[in-house]
Amino acid sequence: MQNSAVDGLSSPPNFGSGHPSEPIVEHILRQSGVQRVPSPKVAMFIVKNFIDAEACRQLMAQIDSKRRPSTIADANGDYAFRTSETCDLDSAEPLVVELKRSIVALTGIDPTHGEPMQGQRYAVGQEFKAHTDYFEPSGQDYAQYCSVAGNRTWTVMLYLNQVEAGGATRFKAIDKIVQPETGKLLAWNNLRPNGTPNPSTLHHAMKVRAGTKYVITQWFRERPWI
Repeated sequence: MQNSAVDGLSSPPNFGSGHPSEPIVEHILRQSGVQRVPSPKVAMFIVKNFIDAEACRQLMAQIDSKRRPSTIADANGDYAFRTSETCDLDSAEPLVVELKRSIVALTGIDPTHGEPMQGQRYAVGQEFKAHTDYFEPSGQDYAQYCSVAGNRTWTVMLYLNQVEAGGATRFKAIDKIVQPETGKLLAWNNLRPNGTPNPSTLHHAMKVRAGTKYVITQWFRERPWI
């Protein structure tokens, strides 16, 4: 797997993924090819060509073969809030193992804090309306999802293809729109510097207008995932 961000880095430091986040930010910025999104509100980073096109093609095929309707926590009654499909990737599959290793090397986060990796597929007209990746502490499902490993801290998302039209990720609070590109990685901290959930990470997976959008998502938690 081609990965300019982690060339030469064989032993990531295995930071905890919660608070403080400064060591993770500093580690990411030391890697080659990393662009920091200029915002005082969210720690966010972009790496282009994180993996090559052939690896993306293989991952898209895996998503196609095992996709299911996506779900949401704290359902709000809007049946069209999240209309994508999700694939639970096989954690023992060599390409998935290598991708997680590369993400861990980029972030320096202890891999035991990572959730099982997922893929998402968006057909024409599908979207995920504005949401945050952390679980709202006041939400009815908070205890169910966070009692063991804590809340989500970092999100690492990998675009697997360039969509014909639509499908961008919009962060309204920081006036940032990220367009899908083959092999582009987007990573952000879901917490504020003081360790509390950051509402400025609200983002919208915008409707696909033409083609199909594929992404991989790796979430990290405050404590090891069991």
